[in-house]
Amino acid sequence: MKRNKVYLILVLLIGAAVTIYEKYGDDLKGTSYNPNVEVHGTKKQTTDSKPKSLTNKYYLPSSTTGQIVHHEGYSLSYDEDFEQAEWVAYELKKNQIVYTDFKRPYFEQDNAVKTESAHWRNYKKSGYDRGHLCPAADRKYSKAAFTETFLTSNISPQEHQFNAGVWNRLEQKVRYWAKKYDGVYVVTGGILENNLKTIGSEDVAVPKYFYKILLDNAGGNTKIIAFLVPHEASNKPLYEFVVSVDELEKRTGIDFFPALDDAKENKLEAMTTYKQWSFRN
Repeated sequence: MKRNKVYLILVLLIGAAVTIYEKYGDDLKGTSYNPNVEVHGTKKQTTDSKPKSLTNKYYLPSSTTGQIVHHEGYSLSYDEDFEQAEWVAYELKKNQIVYTDFKRPYFEQDNAVKTESAHWRNYKKSGYDRGHLCPAADRKYSKAAFTETFLTSNISPQEHQFNAGVWNRLEQKVRYWAKKYDGVYVVTGGILENNLKTIGSEDVAVPKYFYKILLDNAGGNTKIIAFLVPHEASNKPLYEFVVSVDELEKRTGIDFFPALDDAKENKLEAMTTYKQWSFRN
């Protein structure tokens, strides 16, 4: 009789454990990586996300929020109202484009954001990818730089077909240009405006458009190109998304290259020519 009671208790305990795992398993251990399923974070942050002094030499945009954070591989301006960065900026050099096969880490909150970056749970079952602004593939030159791209301050809600489609094509093109021209400066983000759809308990905004601006000053011959891409699946060629930096500044309120000489800035930011950027010596 006692043996039967022991077996019954064991069965009940095993059943309870299975139930808890099925319900809370994601929160207990994270999910394994699947190209169509975004990996989330753990409660304890493992990355060093304390603010760092600016070490990368690139032209930082202005901040409309006053909350700029410098990490080892990129800087950002966090917008608490939309629970994401209004821009992420970094330099991508030719020798930084490597294909190290680092293990994909969990997404984690960014402790360097004073107002607290959005929690990864906002994205869970939202139907949206956790879309990187600074791509993980751009920071594979070190494990620390790669891991930093999984901080939630560096992500924005993106439809999977957009994230894995036209946006991915643009990210790959940026790496191609970085190798061809031995480095480009990159500024990227979503267009944050009123009345956007939101997800999660913290109302993380879902941008209707994403932008990417590239600057190349090799040999002192500064060139700029900017893209504004609707947040939807698209097979259109990338040149159809080229806009002027002036247009992006009007839509965002951000001064993207305040360090440039005014005359040069005005000329460069009015450019909308894909060929002049893509086909040059």
